[in-house]
Amino acid sequence: MSAAPFRLVPLDPAHDRAGFDSGSDPLNRYLREQVSQDVRRRVAACFVALADGPRIAGYYTLASASLLLAELPPSISKKLPRYPTVPAVRMGRLAVDQTFKGRGLGAALLADALERAIRSEIAAYAVMVDAKDEAAEAFYRYHGFIALPDSPRTLFLPLATVQAARRS
Repeated sequence: MSAAPFRLVPLDPAHDRAGFDSGSDPLNRYLREQVSQDVRRRVAACFVALADGPRIAGYYTLASASLLLAELPPSISKKLPRYPTVPAVRMGRLAVDQTFKGRGLGAALLADALERAIRSEIAAYAVMVDAKDEAAEAFYRYHGFIALPDSPRTLFLPLATVQAARRS
């Protein structure tokens, strides 16, 4: 991310959301029309990559979630406590403005989200995502996410895996 002048900060009303265009109408509409309500209601936190002052180059959202223990791959679930669910952080949305695509910003946003999840004082086993299409699924798999056996577009990455990668 050092090649591009982006600052990653929490969304602020002063940020320019109107000019953001990821090429996905639902992701654009969410940023323009819904995210402020979700942040105000404390159902999601939104972080933005800024370029050129208040211009948003990309964003992602995080919220608390849980994974059903029974839905995890058996090789993983057998190592976890026998609670019905395990705590997780849901990355609800991740989008990059078309002007900034191809610069590694999506990976930088993901890395920032993982870092925030690790630094949190609230316990979470994994970060999870619901990939909207095959390209998104491939992106997350490339970055080490594991698909749930019965829901291949729902993927998760154990935070212990992220911490181990950071140490090496």
